[in-house]
Amino acid sequence: MRDLLPAAVSVAVAETADWVGELLPAERAGLGERAVESRRRDFTAGRVCARRAMTALGLPAAPVPAAPNRAPVWPAGLVGTITHTRGYCAAAVARHADLRAVGMDAERDKELNAGVRRLIMCPEEEDHLARLPGGVNWPVVVFSAKETVYKVWHPVVGSWLDFLDATVELEPDTGVFTARISPARVSAATVADPPALVTGRFAVEGDLVRTAAVLPLR
Repeated sequence: MRDLLPAAVSVAVAETADWVGELLPAERAGLGERAVESRRRDFTAGRVCARRAMTALGLPAAPVPAAPNRAPVWPAGLVGTITHTRGYCAAAVARHADLRAVGMDAERDKELNAGVRRLIMCPEEEDHLARLPGGVNWPVVVFSAKETVYKVWHPVVGSWLDFLDATVELEPDTGVFTARISPARVSAATVADPPALVTGRFAVEGDLVRTAAVLPLR
């Protein structure tokens, strides 16, 4: 993820297939006693990566507990994000004095059926993807970009964002995506200066799709 994010963001990545690590006491409650082994492995890898990213930023390795909605709760003064998919985990952290929010997502490349595509993409996006060059499962990139957009939106606005509340355009030549948030969602926000436009970057390498974005200071 280092190549997709600005220098103000500290990133740590782990291959989770053979991952070993430990949670801090404050983090264990967010996992739950009934979590299956794969969930435990991914959750642990994410928290350990988050603490590695903090130390790389020159900060103490503080715990990252989970909120009731399972979102990471970052230490005061920090913004961050965690993502994991099969065999891959990453965490990113930045100072709140530098950025309002940071988001990222990783997905394994796969074909999405028509039903799933209708849930995540509007007809305008389908028309846009039809004009892009072949060789890439572009719907997966759009899905990942929208996951990233949500991770930028929610910590700032505090409300949910549906897949169809953001319209994504991809620029294959530059690896840039632009997401326009529904005007209704923006006008309904109860915070000052909610993001109406989120610009990020994407990369497709092998079967791994990665997306990331930051929300600059006002």
